[in-house]
Amino acid sequence: MVKGITKRWVLNTLCTIVAIIVFAVVCLSFFVTTYYHSSVEQTLSGRSVELLNILSDFNSDTDSGFYSTVRDYVENFSEKENMEITVISRSGDIMVISTGFTPEGDEPMPDYELAKSSASGYGKWTGRLSTGESVTAVTRIVKNSSGNAVCAIRYASSMSAVNRLVFSAIAIFCGVGILIISLVIFSGTYFIRSIVRPVRVISDTAKKIAQGDFNAQIDKMYDDEIGDLCDSINDMARELGASERLKNDFISSVSHELRTPLTAIKGWAETMQSCGIPDKETFDKGMDIIVKESARLTGIVEELLDFSRMQNESMVLRMERLDILAEIDDVLYMLRDRAINEQKHLLYDQPEAMPAIMADKNKLKQVFINIIDNALKYTPAEGVVGIQVLHEGEVIKIVVTDTGCGIAPDDLPRVKDKFFKANQSVRGSGIGLAIADEIVSKHGGTLNIESGIGVGTTVTICIPVATE
Repeated sequence: MVKGITKRWVLNTLCTIVAIIVFAVVCLSFFVTTYYHSSVEQTLSGRSVELLNILSDFNSDTDSGFYSTVRDYVENFSEKENMEITVISRSGDIMVISTGFTPEGDEPMPDYELAKSSASGYGKWTGRLSTGESVTAVTRIVKNSSGNAVCAIRYASSMSAVNRLVFSAIAIFCGVGILIISLVIFSGTYFIRSIVRPVRVISDTAKKIAQGDFNAQIDKMYDDEIGDLCDSINDMARELGASERLKNDFISSVSHELRTPLTAIKGWAETMQSCGIPDKETFDKGMDIIVKESARLTGIVEELLDFSRMQNESMVLRMERLDILAEIDDVLYMLRDRAINEQKHLLYDQPEAMPAIMADKNKLKQVFINIIDNALKYTPAEGVVGIQVLHEGEVIKIVVTDTGCGIAPDDLPRVKDKFFKANQSVRGSGIGLAIADEIVSKHGGTLNIESGIGVGTTVTICIPVATE
């Protein structure tokens, strides 16, 4: 069954072309037929005028010399083989005929009857004789100067040769039309196959990709739009494969991140339950770990919720006028003990004052925590994490610099992508920077990262100054 692109091509293009060609053949056939038949009629009509001028001087077909004049003209007529001349008296009797034989029976002469009833005295007829021969005949009524009928002259010509010529022309037109349709079908079939076959391959490959086979690739056969589509699908498959791997890594990382605090909480809870009331030092230590790991677990869940809101584009900011220095102080207060415990230097030279900004307090604080937490995470013991706040024009810049391991040049463009982790050995879900970048963007700001292997990383956050 013809279907798809081929069906549309057959219905729309081929049918239209066939209809146009059939119409053209019909029109040309009609034109040729009309042209040749008109040519025969004009030739016969012209000849009749010639004899009409000769006989118009007679008053009657019984006048002296009329018969001899007619007979001499007919006998000396040069085209007897091409046409037949008949002179008919006023009474309707055949006086002279160029063949020399009076027709047997009653041969139809509609042109003669038409000429008698016509005011112009002219009649034309195309049809078949009783023998089956096709003829064209014209009849003119000869009138004298007084307007009285003298006789009728009839010229008839066989149409067999003309019909053969017309049939040959029509056959040629049909042959050319069939040839054109054949060429269109051949070229169209080749063209359709050059589209349908690659599309089928693309469709089969797309189904494989939809089923999870992201290694499926399409061989590029043409350097055209189809080839561009193949490249796009191949790129899509590679990107989907990379995203699938990142997703799996993300699930694995998040599972590990969730398991670690849960294990610590469960372990200390079971220890404290099984040992009864422990000494105060053990109790304080256990409760401290349970509180910290619970807070860590809450942070992971909040991060996942923020990521979900970001994906659904449902993250809502509660904007208010803020002192950015106060928010940074709060974050540094939260992280200073951790830096000391990890033997890392957290340096911050607080400026005296900064313009207010319009921001969501909790979301902006989450960005600062995420960036400084990352800086501490990737900075070794005795390393330095510096925070600097600058006012430049209409923006406030928060620059966080660390002396950590740095980010490889190949990984740097992707560190803000969801699920991506440049360093798999360090804890984290891989969505923190993506969330931070989204939050900063919703505040009308930018988050830029510069880094080099072994030289550390610099994160620059730009937030617009409040205009009101």
